[in-house]
Amino acid sequence: MKIGITGATGQLGRITVAKLKAITSAENLVALVRAPEKAADLGIESRLFDYSIPKTLVESLKDIDKLLFISGSEMGQREIQHKNVIDAAKATGVKEIVYTSLLHADTSSLNLAKEHLATELALKASGITYTILRNGWYTENYLGSLGGALQSGTLVGSAGEGKISSASREDYAEAAINVLTNEIHANKTYELAGDKAYTLSDLAAEASRQTGKTIEYQNVLEKEYTEILIKQGLPDALAASIASWDIGASKDDLFYETNTLSTLLGRPTTALKDTIRIFLEQ
Repeated sequence: MKIGITGATGQLGRITVAKLKAITSAENLVALVRAPEKAADLGIESRLFDYSIPKTLVESLKDIDKLLFISGSEMGQREIQHKNVIDAAKATGVKEIVYTSLLHADTSSLNLAKEHLATELALKASGITYTILRNGWYTENYLGSLGGALQSGTLVGSAGEGKISSASREDYAEAAINVLTNEIHANKTYELAGDKAYTLSDLAAEASRQTGKTIEYQNVLEKEYTEILIKQGLPDALAASIASWDIGASKDDLFYETNTLSTLLGRPTTALKDTIRIFLEQ
């Protein structure tokens, strides 16, 4: 059985490949990537796989039995790109697709949700056996901001006291592998989130505790946060999206009380304090 991993050179993809290599032969794994030369260090076969070029998809999916379909990063393009992948998988006889979606993709106010939901619907209509992993937020999403906060003493955001049920990328990667290697998850949709929620104030407090520095959370308006991110060098559109995601967090779009992820893992999800500790040790 050959497993293809899309986006294998990305942050989630690399973790997943490493963990898969620990439980199966490298010969069973294929990295499906936009730039195969960047996948040389993965230690598995790599194939050109550009979501925007259907020809590359059909060629590279030949002999793939199962596909871990990690969602693309190009907002506004993903509905079309993802349909290209699903159509190619159907044409080449891929037997199963595990797709990384978004927590509560059908009800979330996040601007990410629409394209994820469209992909879910296309996947269900394809006739291919699927599992949809509606991943919550990655705790690591906040580590970039934490680095600056350690210098300035202030963690800035627009999430208010919204609760965030995040987990580590390693948690989500391991869950995806457990689904890929177990047949009981066919045609199911899972809402995945961390066991224990926190606020950005909690995050600042935990970073303060571990570093001995005083870090305060400062909540600002969405427009102001966008401007701050732009001044830090982020592209305008990305800055606006990040600020809008914080607004979604303030509405508890990133919150969900569930133990589904920890059940798939067979262990508790990685605690906020542990992700911060690992970040500080690096």
